[in-house]
Amino acid sequence: MVFIYFFATQLSCTDTCVALFMEKKKVGSGLPTLLTRRNACAGKEENMEQTFMKEKPILPLVLSMSLPMILSMMVTSLYNIIDSYFVAKISEDAMTALSLVFPVQNLINAVTIGFSIGINAVISYHLGALEQEHADNAAALGLLLNTLHGIILTFACIGMMPFFLEMFTENKEIVDLGVRYSRIAFGFAVIISLGMAFEKIFQAVGKMSFTMFSMMCGCISNILLDPVLIFGLGPFPRMGIEGAALATGIGQTISLVIYLVIYLIKPLPVRLRFRRLNFQRNMVLKLYAIGIPATLNMALPSLLISALNVILSAYSQAYVTVLGIYYKLQTFLYLPANGIVQGMRPLVGYNYGASEHRRVQKIYRVALLLAVGIMVLGTVLCQAIPSELISLFTSGSETISAGTSALRIISIGFLASTVSVISSGALEGLGMGLPSLMISLLRYVLITIPAAFLLSRFLGASGVWHGFWISELLTAAIAYVIYHRAVRRQA
Repeated sequence: MVFIYFFATQLSCTDTCVALFMEKKKVGSGLPTLLTRRNACAGKEENMEQTFMKEKPILPLVLSMSLPMILSMMVTSLYNIIDSYFVAKISEDAMTALSLVFPVQNLINAVTIGFSIGINAVISYHLGALEQEHADNAAALGLLLNTLHGIILTFACIGMMPFFLEMFTENKEIVDLGVRYSRIAFGFAVIISLGMAFEKIFQAVGKMSFTMFSMMCGCISNILLDPVLIFGLGPFPRMGIEGAALATGIGQTISLVIYLVIYLIKPLPVRLRFRRLNFQRNMVLKLYAIGIPATLNMALPSLLISALNVILSAYSQAYVTVLGIYYKLQTFLYLPANGIVQGMRPLVGYNYGASEHRRVQKIYRVALLLAVGIMVLGTVLCQAIPSELISLFTSGSETISAGTSALRIISIGFLASTVSVISSGALEGLGMGLPSLMISLLRYVLITIPAAFLLSRFLGASGVWHGFWISELLTAAIAYVIYHRAVRRQA
């Protein structure tokens, strides 16, 4: 099969090279070398492959890029819910431990995904500007740097976990469960960093179906392995919370292996040229100029959750559990919305690099409408069946009662949040990391935490939930202004 594919590719390439050769003959340039012809052919095919990003009608284009990501994000959301469901079956202490570990786990994802967003944006821009060598260098350099990030995160996060958990609970059982889970889960940080870099490289060149396939295989493997490793089905030993962590790591490894196999069998329009890697200062600065704000954008929820855990723990441990359950549930909404962002981001970057500014604005509006549709569905579900959703993760009557009230209050702000989510993602695609970061700072820190603290003084724990929707409304209005001002300055 590999031979047939190679032969077909070379046959197609030959036709193009003949045309190039005839054109060279006309101007008296002589016979190009075989290497020159192959490189010219490859470059022409790559450029032709990418032009659909600025030629295809916008709604079908955004849907074709976003739907594979939405589907894979939905599977990822399902994995998060099922993973929490099985952990909750171990004990409520295990579920609480998972909730407390989540901010650090999210920090690892934030650093690796955030920097990978920088890789994605830089590659898309240079492809749109027809700068193939720069796109190749961005991919190889980004992959190498993200691997280094994964190594640092492995040792730093495992080392800090006992001290981190003791900040939020005095229950030794919860601390022990959290440490046991994190030692295994965080041991896969390098695998995560490599997988995320490949994911964004594939997305940058429009290979969304491959990304979907890889992500879904990893998530489905995780879902299947959860009960087997947690409860010790068949020949496998009962591992408890460590089984949940190991299942997650194995799923992430499977995703990475699939990316590597696809890259080797079917080369991408960007190539990982490590032998010709150029540590250009400007390229490194570009990657970090987008990657650092994107990382902070994704790390800020961890800061928010940690701050809210401190506020809520003063009332009852049940409220801390409710917050953890809410963040598991809200991924079912925000991950599909993020799927739209992932589909939109390379389109925005490519068209911006190609100076198609009107098209960039149309892509933004279409993505916003699609995200609104997802949030309408989420709002209806949280208002109609909140107790049923909460009871998926706990059987405690106090926790279900508190969670039911929380979901109904928080979901008031779902629709408004689409403006912030899409504006922030579009700005990342345009390479404008700082305006995107400002939106996230407002949404997660500068408005939500003060609002939650102040309202809790008057309304108790319910004040924290009201802080969510108030923050979403205020941030949406400011995000709209930030996005349009930033775009006008760059036009």
